[in-house]
Amino acid sequence: MTTPEETEALGARLAAARPPDPEQPLFVYLTGDLGAGKTTLVRGFARGCGVAVPVRSPTYTLVNVHEAGTLTLVHLDLYRLRDPGELEHLGLREWARPGCLWLIEWPERAGALLPAADLTVRLAAAADAHHADLLAGSATGAAWLERIRSS
Repeated sequence: MTTPEETEALGARLAAARPPDPEQPLFVYLTGDLGAGKTTLVRGFARGCGVAVPVRSPTYTLVNVHEAGTLTLVHLDLYRLRDPGELEHLGLREWARPGCLWLIEWPERAGALLPAADLTVRLAAAADAHHADLLAGSATGAAWLERIRSS
């Protein structure tokens, strides 16, 4: 990917291939250095789900919630998290339900407090392009990757 638009397009592809009507919440981990394109990918994902409002990084608020029809996108940016215990004060438990899809930037900052990822997107910025590796962490994630590959 050489442009932000291409990173957004990858996010839209992920959204288009997402599992239909999941019976439990879905978790997508977004990893990579600053500037690797995590929020840009989330923006494309949200647009791919029909979110029309601007999607910005929740760096200071830690969480943004976007309604996309019957799907609720829970976007976390944990970069500024000082201690994993801070997650307890965000009221996130209400979003741990079917119909919610979590997009989590900097998940490693939460320690072991987050559920396992269904899908991990590892982003890396190089001098001439950004790269993305997609890894399944569950059977649901594996099926998701298969739909992406076949699209």
